[in-house]
Amino acid sequence: MTRTLLCTLTVLALLAGCSKPRAPDKERPVEPQATQLRDAIQAPIEQAQAAQDEAVKAAEQQREAIEAATGH
Repeated sequence: MTRTLLCTLTVLALLAGCSKPRAPDKERPVEPQATQLRDAIQAPIEQAQAAQDEAVKAAEQQREAIEAATGH
């Protein structure tokens, strides 16, 4: 009898622990989890893109200066 009661209480305790999770509050937006990692990855990429844009502008200015100097 005590063994059956103990097993029943154990099963009920385990079932109570397996309840459905609550839905998140809709009023508060979910905060991004990987913001710092994303920023750490994006920073050098953005820096390289800016450097590439500067290199393209410098090449265009050089080409215009050469054309102006040679008359072509």
